[in-house]
Amino acid sequence: MSASTAKKPPRVGDNRVFRRALIATVLVVTAFFVVAPLVVIGVEAFSKGWAVYAAAITDADTRHAIYLTVVTALIAVPVNTVFGVAAAWAITKFDFRGRRFLLIVIEIPFSISPIVAGVAYLFVYGLQGLFGPALQAADVKILFALPGIVLASMFVTAPFVARELIPLMQAQGRDLEEAATSLGASGWRTFFSVTLPNIRWALLYGVVLCNARVMGEFGAVSVVSGNIRGQTNTMPLHIELLYHDYQTAGAFAVASILAVLAVVTLIAKVLLERQGAGRRGRPALATPKAAAVIPQLASEKTT
Repeated sequence: MSASTAKKPPRVGDNRVFRRALIATVLVVTAFFVVAPLVVIGVEAFSKGWAVYAAAITDADTRHAIYLTVVTALIAVPVNTVFGVAAAWAITKFDFRGRRFLLIVIEIPFSISPIVAGVAYLFVYGLQGLFGPALQAADVKILFALPGIVLASMFVTAPFVARELIPLMQAQGRDLEEAATSLGASGWRTFFSVTLPNIRWALLYGVVLCNARVMGEFGAVSVVSGNIRGQTNTMPLHIELLYHDYQTAGAFAVASILAVLAVVTLIAKVLLERQGAGRRGRPALATPKAAAVIPQLASEKTT
């Protein structure tokens, strides 16, 4: 029997009945557990009319919750972006003792509950905590204020950017950076001309996910903020307060903002994946712009 006529081994999904049953199961589960809740949020948000919806969104406490959420994101996301880039650079471009340990530490926020993180901050910055007495003496307020909310949000979302960059930068290797350095490029020029063009789509993807998680974080923030209406409650916490006050329409109105954010995040995710993916859906290892820098540096060195 020739190789061309040899029977090919069966693949998963070759059976038509199995394939259709699997696709139908996935679609049903997606409809009930993903699509249905989003539809319910939209329906309930406008169940009492546009006037009630607008009143809930423009309420002073709601506006403050939105403001606090946005401010938290504007602080936490840039800091975590810088941290993620620095951590990914250190782990993938240098060999040093403790490299594996650093990688494990970065993964810790994914491994523990956000509630645990919030309680840990209480024992560090609370009145009975490690730094509590010193902070009180200096009249510095961390917990039940904006700094505590930002710190808790930063802890929970710390791995997002690094997790997107590390696998890509490991796959890219160090050849281009080492070539640029050997040709006299400074560290900053190497980063902005070689490294950044290669990681920009993964970086943007990580930033989008980090921002969405910061705005939707509930567990850690609920512990360190005190959940004071109109003062320290973010949008997720405000939704809980409205729901407990039996203001269902208002709770769903604020929830619709987070739902829209989730949809926008999904659209941005798809667009970024299309921009940064190769022919087989994998990130390109090197962009033409980054690769073209090396001949440019070589010509500058010869001149």
